[in-house]
Amino acid sequence: MKAAALIREALREDLGRCGDVTTRLFVPKAARLRGQVRARQAGVVCGTDIARQVMRACDPGCRVRVLVQDGGRVKPGQTVMEVAGGRGLLSAERTALNFLQRLSGIATLTAAYAAAARGTRARILDTRKTLPGWRELEKYAVRCGGGCNHRMGLYDAAMVKDNHWLNPQDFGRAVAELRRRHPRLPLIMEADRLDQVRLALDLGADIILLDNMSRPRLNRAIQLIRRGSPRTLIEVSGGVGLDQVRALAKLGPDRISVGRITHSAPALDLGLDLA
Repeated sequence: MKAAALIREALREDLGRCGDVTTRLFVPKAARLRGQVRARQAGVVCGTDIARQVMRACDPGCRVRVLVQDGGRVKPGQTVMEVAGGRGLLSAERTALNFLQRLSGIATLTAAYAAAARGTRARILDTRKTLPGWRELEKYAVRCGGGCNHRMGLYDAAMVKDNHWLNPQDFGRAVAELRRRHPRLPLIMEADRLDQVRLALDLGADIILLDNMSRPRLNRAIQLIRRGSPRTLIEVSGGVGLDQVRALAKLGPDRISVGRITHSAPALDLGLDLA
């Protein structure tokens, strides 16, 4: 879903049929407001443009000045945006902050993972564990935090996961058909056993995803792939916590995919203070 459609739906949800009753009754129509969006904790900012679009949807004449661009780091108390306009800013406040806090939270957690893997060959990737309709925005937030995007959906890669291992004897035929029909799509094969790793190598997988393996088995699998097919990319996944990522990265994978950077990222604490 595009940002404009998300904004319309979010404001429809918040304003309903009667609009912002409180602001309309308690704040004069001619009121002029000024304020700042400030960080209340350290983090990485993301979502300033969509927050600005929300404010302008509620007050087309408002002025918004972004002081910290997406991907920039902030300290507690630092001003992220300056705003000026009419009482519509009050109607926009919560929706704008919802976008800004959610996306900044994802960028902040991604940055922590990326920092933990720094100095190794491993890149931090997201997954498809995103809020329905929010995928483009959340994957953008991952990039702002220094991570990389995995596939966007089911359409841009063939990824054989555990639930696809029903008839592995037919995989050779399926791979040949994939190469014929979709020659540019990468083949990713998930494996949690060494025999599955060997089959993935035999089938010429572009990426082998080592999922939920113990550390010793993971190390053996990485060595097996490096010896058998140095060009094959190695990905590690499976509940990777921030306290684990450094040790996993040192084993030498090319990619570490982390679902929690989108599905469990806490919102970054940001607030709008009006003068």
